[in-house]
Order: sequence, then structure tokens, then C-alpha cells
Amino acid sequence: MSSRFQLSWSINEKDEGKLIKDFLKEKAISRTALTDIKFKGGSILVNEKEVNVRYKLKLEDELVLYFPPEVPSEGVSGESIPLDIIYEDDYLLVVNKPPAMNTIPSREHPAGSLANALVGYYDTIGITATSHIVTRLDRNTSGLVLIAKHRHVHHLFSEAQKRGQVKRTYEAFASGVVSDIQGKIEEPIGRKDDSIIEREVRADGQYACTNFRVLDRYDEFTHLELQLETGRTHQIRVHMAFVGHPLLGDDLYGGDTKLIQRQALHCRRLRFFHPFLLDEMEFSCEPPEDMERLKMS
Repeated sequence: MSSRFQLSWSINEKDEGKLIKDFLKEKAISRTALTDIKFKGGSILVNEKEVNVRYKLKLEDELVLYFPPEVPSEGVSGESIPLDIIYEDDYLLVVNKPPAMNTIPSREHPAGSLANALVGYYDTIGITATSHIVTRLDRNTSGLVLIAKHRHVHHLFSEAQKRGQVKRTYEAFASGVVSDIQGKIEEPIGRKDDSIIEREVRADGQYACTNFRVLDRYDEFTHLELQLETGRTHQIRVHMAFVGHPLLGDDLYGGDTKLIQRQALHCRRLRFFHPFLLDEMEFSCEPPEDMERLKMS
């Protein structure tokens, strides 16, 4: 893939006569993106000749939109860190993130993040881009992460997320025996007053909804499958602690750390509609060994 991201279309009868600006609006090209194309080194070509957004499209025109080159974030340096890539194409990556890896750098962990690894990987394949991470995971949560290779692709997925069209299914082990075979936790979540990290259920928080289903029960804990209808920070961890079943290993929210040293939470499945291949895509990956061992307890 070239470092200069591009999209192209062959104009058919349905789009004949449209102004390029109207055509691109229908293709979800944002006004911000068009401004960047105009002023930051992008271009619009029809039949290999540069035009502006007021050009009226003709049947069988070949329209190519060149986005300006991206500038990598100054605060995220590339690092040579192996990536477990589940899927990759010109537009996106699906990566299996291990535990003990930040999604993005933090004050406590300024290096070694997934974002650092991505910038390093892009260097090796000739992409000049910053890291556009669509579905973030906490440092000690493992599993599938969706990454856009370009700002415009990230924009499309952000809009899809607002419509609930990016679906994630998690696997977890919760303290105690969950009595209901399945259920829904609908409780608002907000930042705790005395912490910049910790969240809690609170009346003035943002709406949050977690669905759960029991996969298996053990003497002292329960194996769960969970699906999010919203994506609040620490949502699963906060909701499970609120109902009296904090995740095993989650010392921030009261989980028992005897059997596992990090929250027993893994994003196992990821499903979304690909905005360019126009196809529903689904990926899955097994939890790491530390969670697999719990099934043998």
C-alpha cells in the first residue's frame, strides 16, 4: 500500500451529473477530509486530470481521491515489537493484543504500547501514518483490536461504532457463582471523584449496558461470555464488581488475585461491516494460557 492513501470510483448512470462534492458526501468523505485534501497536499483527479469539487461527473469518468500524507504523532515513536496479526488489508488490521501491553503510551508506560508497535510495523511496510486504534483494550485485557490504517478509515469505523455496528464479544472469569444463566446490567458509569483511573456506577455517569451469559460454573468463580452495547472505560470490570462478582485478578475493583495476576478478561470475537469490501467480517482468537488454565481449576 502506498503511503498516500487513495480511493477511486468509476462513475455509473446513477451518479452521472452529480457534483463531486455531493458525490463525496454520499461516500462519507467528511468536510474536514476535503479541507485537508485541498490545503494539505491531497488532490482530486478525474481521468488523470486535477479538478475541484464543483466538477460535474460524467458517465464512465474515473474519479480518484488522493488524501494528503499523514504525519506520525510526535509522541509515539516506532518500536520493533512483534505483532500477532489476525487479518490485514489495505484499509485495516485486526491484531491479537497480549496482556501487559498498553494500547497507547501512558505516563506510567511511555513505551512498548500497541501504538508504538504499529508505527514500527508501518515503517517496515512503507506506510507513513499514525496509529488509528478503533477498539481499545485496557493494558491487562487481552484479545482482538481493530485498527484503521488511515484517518478516513478510522472516521468511518467511528461512525459505525456510534450506530452499534462494531460488535465485540468477551470471555471472562468472575469471582463467585453467578446465579442467573444470562442477564443484562444497565448502570451508568462515571469517573470516581478521587481517582483519575478508577470508574464506578454513579447516577450522573454515562449510560452503559453489558449483556452476559454463563458458560460454566466452578466452586469459587464463573466463566462468562459478555457483549457490550456501549463502550465505557472499564465497563465490564465496573459492572461485574457492581453486581458483586469482580473479575478474577482485577485488584483495582476487588477481584481475587490468587489464581491469575491480571483481570481475567479477553476480547474473543470481533464483528464489523467492512466499508470498502462491503462484506460482514468476523474474527476470533482463543484466550492466553493464563485464562485457559482457569478452565482446568
